[in-house]
Amino acid sequence: MRNLLPLIGSTGSHPGGRSAMTCRFRCGDACFHEVPNTTTNEYVGDVIAGALSRRSMMRAAAVVTVASAAGGAVIGAGAPEAAAQTGEGAAPAAYEKGNGKGARGLRFTPVAPNTADTVTIPEGYAQNVVIRWGEPILRGAPAFDPDKQSAKAQAGQFGYNCDYLGLLPLPERGRQLLVANHEYTDEILMFKGYDDAAPTREQVEIAWAAHGLSVVVVEEDRKSGKLTAIPRHPLNRRVTATTEFKVSGPAAGSDLLKTSADPTGTKVLGTLNNCAGGQTPWGTTLHGEENFNQYFANSSRATDKRYGIGTAASERKWELFDKRFDVAKEPNEAHRFGYVVELDPYDPTSTPRKRTALGRFKHEGATVRLTQDGRPVVYTGDDERFDYFYKFVGSKRMAHGHSRQAREHNLTLLDEGTLYVAKLTGDSPAIEIDGTGKLPSDGEFDGSGTWIPLATATAKGAVSHVEGMTAEEVFVFTRLAGDKAGATKMDRPEDIEPNPHTGKVYVALTNNSNRGVGTNAKADEANPRNANKHGHVLELTERWNRPESTSFAWSLFLVAGDPKDPATYFAGFPKDKVSPISCPDNVAFDRYGNLWISTDGAQLGYHDGLFGVATRGDRRGELKQFLTMPKGAETCGPIVQDRRVLVAVQHPGEIDGATVEDPASTWPDGPGTYVRPSVVAVHRKDGRDIGV
Repeated sequence: MRNLLPLIGSTGSHPGGRSAMTCRFRCGDACFHEVPNTTTNEYVGDVIAGALSRRSMMRAAAVVTVASAAGGAVIGAGAPEAAAQTGEGAAPAAYEKGNGKGARGLRFTPVAPNTADTVTIPEGYAQNVVIRWGEPILRGAPAFDPDKQSAKAQAGQFGYNCDYLGLLPLPERGRQLLVANHEYTDEILMFKGYDDAAPTREQVEIAWAAHGLSVVVVEEDRKSGKLTAIPRHPLNRRVTATTEFKVSGPAAGSDLLKTSADPTGTKVLGTLNNCAGGQTPWGTTLHGEENFNQYFANSSRATDKRYGIGTAASERKWELFDKRFDVAKEPNEAHRFGYVVELDPYDPTSTPRKRTALGRFKHEGATVRLTQDGRPVVYTGDDERFDYFYKFVGSKRMAHGHSRQAREHNLTLLDEGTLYVAKLTGDSPAIEIDGTGKLPSDGEFDGSGTWIPLATATAKGAVSHVEGMTAEEVFVFTRLAGDKAGATKMDRPEDIEPNPHTGKVYVALTNNSNRGVGTNAKADEANPRNANKHGHVLELTERWNRPESTSFAWSLFLVAGDPKDPATYFAGFPKDKVSPISCPDNVAFDRYGNLWISTDGAQLGYHDGLFGVATRGDRRGELKQFLTMPKGAETCGPIVQDRRVLVAVQHPGEIDGATVEDPASTWPDGPGTYVRPSVVAVHRKDGRDIGV
């Protein structure tokens, strides 16, 4: 019997493989609080063979062409290069079928799992740091000086803990526009001698400025392949926790959103905990507000509890310096966070908007595709154990062209339409889903599903489809609407992306260590493992391959973990020929339709990384590791272009006990320097395309 890969020991790591420090600062120790979703919705394994089976749906979907299916689908369009010297695992054996080189776009030598304090990349590739936390991007911003930090300086510098990355075209030769989220701050690694019991106003204001978004022009060196940031470009911009936002859509002006500072309920200061995101076909970017709950203190309401907002002081204690973070003093301020934010990165003077029609929950991100008649469909997941995933189907068509009239029209597209939540039905008897990950007798975890309408927003008003809730309540308390609708409880639904070649939609489900534990929901066909430490990836096919459909077929594409573990599954591909993977998080596609998966909190004893996997052909399920992260870091981004892969190296060195004075990592600049979250670009040394 082959040995399994070593698991992380019980040396203080939290569920999901994260350090206690990461859990504390990123999500407010969400895994150690009571599960917010205590409803008794039906579980997938309890509902057998719905009105439309997966197989009949697949036959129906096959009738349409890929071209009509994909329509306007949109893709989430110097550190040392040395391989790891310590803690290496085994790279997968070469697969001999076909041409022996791997799927096109994935023809690289897989990186071995490791614990090196560097970004480890394949042989024949090179890398560079594009931009680091604190580097100036606006005119007048100073160079980074860790001993002279200020809120004013940080507001003109690249923010902390970069996550989502977007690259947009520019007419300037060799240049593109990079947009980055800054999810959260880790004050212990930002400030010397940080006292978490008594933060100073200066530290808090620096943290406000380090949150939000960055827009920065980047330039390619055609000879070396390096990508570098252009400071002080006119298009560069910082959006922070104090930038003014417009509230748009059906909840704008609601009494639920009015505060003493904004009695209109239409203006909000800042965006918080921006995780993943997406690009729109009309040239804007979307940014999901995720673990916003952790910034608010002193709540006593059941609706806040459903969102994980605590009854005591917050971790960062911002409420001591701004009463809007104290729910007891400003009860509606928390209702103004948890949305998808839309930004026009081409206009540094534009006001970003919070799109209430897409619902309020812990948005991992938002990905757009178009219907055949040009209406937007937005997929988004709620990153919480036992929560749901959603889609929004717009009612207005996108205007083409770059005229002012077209741009103004397109900035209204996400305000009108219907918000849906997913309910999945398994097609195997419940008795065959035993919580171990063992495949049912039909050889696949699969079934059918429906999109349940929650509310519809129009120019004349909004209508609720949830009994006992008004439309405003649905859009502000969307989790409760999903509860009432009987949506399927999932294992942390995160990034959701449609494949531009096939139209199939892929849902990353990171993990759920509470599945089947105590009174929590047991394993079901869509979430087939109890105490699910490693997560899985779901593949969804909309009926007739039309994104506006209200029914779909689904199957599990990957069940992650050690390939030697019988509970894992790689779309039927030989498991001794794939890389180990744990905790899928953000996803993206390359031009060939391969799915690229970044991980967060891998529980196999090795660092997080980026993986590519073929989604079709005789290599479907062949998964190969492309890079690994430094100590303590999570893989974010990612962007896969023809000649370059970009990743955000988030929270490097975030390991229990680490401080500025006693760091756990020296990445990216070596001993004696601050550990700094950064964006890294990887390219081939010979200048050719990635993976060919």
